[in-house]
Amino acid sequence: MSAQVDTTGAAAEDRVAVASNWRLVWWRFRRHHLAMASAVFLIVLYIVVLLPDFFATQDPERTDARQAFIPVQMIHLFDDGALAPWVPAIVGKRNPVTLRMEWQIDPSRKVRIHFFAPGPKWRVLGLFETNLHLIAPADPKQRIFLLGSDRLGRDQWSRIMHGTQTSMTVGLVAVALSVILGIVLGGISGYVGGKTDQVIQRLIELLQSVPTIPIWLALSAALPRDWTPIQVFFAITVILSLVGWTTLGREVRGRFLALREEDFVLAARLAGCSRARIILRHMMPTFLSHIIATSSLAIPVMIINETSLSFLGLGIRPPAISLGVLLQEAQNIQTLALAPWLLIPGLVVIVSVLAFNLVGDGLRDAADPYSQ
Repeated sequence: MSAQVDTTGAAAEDRVAVASNWRLVWWRFRRHHLAMASAVFLIVLYIVVLLPDFFATQDPERTDARQAFIPVQMIHLFDDGALAPWVPAIVGKRNPVTLRMEWQIDPSRKVRIHFFAPGPKWRVLGLFETNLHLIAPADPKQRIFLLGSDRLGRDQWSRIMHGTQTSMTVGLVAVALSVILGIVLGGISGYVGGKTDQVIQRLIELLQSVPTIPIWLALSAALPRDWTPIQVFFAITVILSLVGWTTLGREVRGRFLALREEDFVLAARLAGCSRARIILRHMMPTFLSHIIATSSLAIPVMIINETSLSFLGLGIRPPAISLGVLLQEAQNIQTLALAPWLLIPGLVVIVSVLAFNLVGDGLRDAADPYSQ
């Protein structure tokens, strides 16, 4: 038994000895169970980002004021012990005092639904057309509201699917641009030095000394009001990335100041490598895992920033849909008292940000060679 244990231990040590750095990072990250669960959730979330119409039950812009503030219709999978998905029907009755239509759940009446069923047509990644949806009512003429409806009778579930696509894409693209700016400007600052370093560092200090929120508000308010939602989308992404690159730029500069005196950098310089090749091929890979971990922690910050701007009406504006735009519906206390489900987009923001933070913590611990 002892010989078998020694053999197993020796094999494990040999495996670790020949493993690449990325494989070691993956093995350490895999032991972080909470981070792994969060990573699975984020994968599902970005599948929604790629295919929001597949998960939506109807057109997110379809309005019907007669069906305003319909409550949440919960999915029931079983009926009389058999697998037969359904949602309870909604019954409306006009209030004789306020003359407002009041909706109530009627569990005695069941609306049948199907999974992976046909519905409204949509295009898959803009390539080809299909009508397949994850959830659809058995009767195409009926509407179901899995997360209720808003003041215009629009389906909250379908709008959250499309709002998730916008907000998550803004966070990802803004962080990608911030990382590029931070690596390029921070790398040039740390490797070249001199007056170039002074100019870049003064720019970083200027951006970090000005309060962030006023910068967002000023730049967002400067956007022309007649811009299309796509133009506003890209403008907000650029604004967030221009403000968010400074911290990573400082970190990259500090690492490059330490690395540029190392022997392998000197050897690359003597071999005739250009500055760009030395930075990208020799210096960058030494702390790429740190950049990935930092980026994963920066994405939730960008998502919150976009949501905040859109909530204040200075970011992405209707008819575009984002989580911040959806939360604008919850600004009115009276409306919120009638339809508390309008706060569900805020819950999506909280859960997704928490998942990103947990994945970032797991990656940071896994990328640290001194962590246990």
